[in-house]
Amino acid sequence: MVVFLPELALQQQVIGQIFINFLKMLVVPLVFSSIYIAIVGLGSLEDLKTIGLRTIGLYLMTTALAVFLAIIVMNIFPIGEAVSSTGLAYEKASQIAEFSLSAMLLSFIPTNIFGSLSEGSMMQIIVFAILFAVASLHMESHRQETMLDFFTAVTNAMLTMAEWIIKLTPIGVFSLISYVIADQGIDVILGLWKYILMVLGVLLLHALVTLPLVLSLFGRVNPYKYIASIREAPIMAFSTASSAATLPVSMRIVTDVGGVDKKNASFVLPLGATVSMDGTAAYLTIAVLYISHLAGVDLSFMEQILLGITVVALSVGVAALPSASLVMMVVILNQVGLPVAYIAVIVAVDRILDMARTSLNVTSDLVVVKIIDQMQKSKN
Repeated sequence: MVVFLPELALQQQVIGQIFINFLKMLVVPLVFSSIYIAIVGLGSLEDLKTIGLRTIGLYLMTTALAVFLAIIVMNIFPIGEAVSSTGLAYEKASQIAEFSLSAMLLSFIPTNIFGSLSEGSMMQIIVFAILFAVASLHMESHRQETMLDFFTAVTNAMLTMAEWIIKLTPIGVFSLISYVIADQGIDVILGLWKYILMVLGVLLLHALVTLPLVLSLFGRVNPYKYIASIREAPIMAFSTASSAATLPVSMRIVTDVGGVDKKNASFVLPLGATVSMDGTAAYLTIAVLYISHLAGVDLSFMEQILLGITVVALSVGVAALPSASLVMMVVILNQVGLPVAYIAVIVAVDRILDMARTSLNVTSDLVVVKIIDQMQKSKN
């Protein structure tokens, strides 16, 4: 249909969009209720601190490994020849507010939780849900039980709805992928084939080598058997290009098939959908190094290491801001002194690569939640 009826492929995008909207519909109530029952279920702030630090630590570690893998591969197989930036322009960059640490920190805190809920501001929802759950731990036990029963029921209802929506997966995935190919065109893909292969190669290497090693080392399970069992979630992430939209599917798959305790999945996965950005971080690292080659600027090894540290730090901090990837790209290019206009060269294939990097983001979430689950079970 994509080749012979491209117009039809473009028009049927509404089917895929309906599919994504159904998934997104579940995200806010699912995130809020699942985080609440996870924290209240832990029963103590000490347990919350332990699982929280482990989760953040593992997410930072896997993101750092993805970034430094990208740096190593780009140094072994450098791509991109110097071209002039004359005539290149990327207008969206001028619409991005200047990045600041204070703005980033303030973006974590909701001033109106109902506004945050209606806008789907995930980091703000997570912060409020954590505080709300911690406050509930200080209530009388019978009130805690009432609240816990309510939010458990909400979570179960959302996951039941997710089961219904999952049945639409073949239609939704076909619609979304055929639209992207028809919209982008084959010529654009062929024109940047080296860049595309580099990004996809690094993402696959991280997914099939680095993450399994981490899972085997820290989780003490057969990594490939586990990843094969939960493959439906990364496939869903590839088609939707949204970690948040994939969250209901990830929650269902990881508990039903992956053998992860629902309490651990309820805390780790919503957090990962917001702050875990292995694929995005690896992609940004490759993109910046590729742009440096286009600009004829050779970054020293130390400059590349600093670039990696910056990407890891921003991947967590900028997650709450709109257009997070674009914000990170502009901030990093300005920091290393590269023209932002070169984004115009690679933006044509960004949608396709966004699908791939989101799939890796979700795969990393599922690996980390399995490790946390194994650690919690061994402790008990």
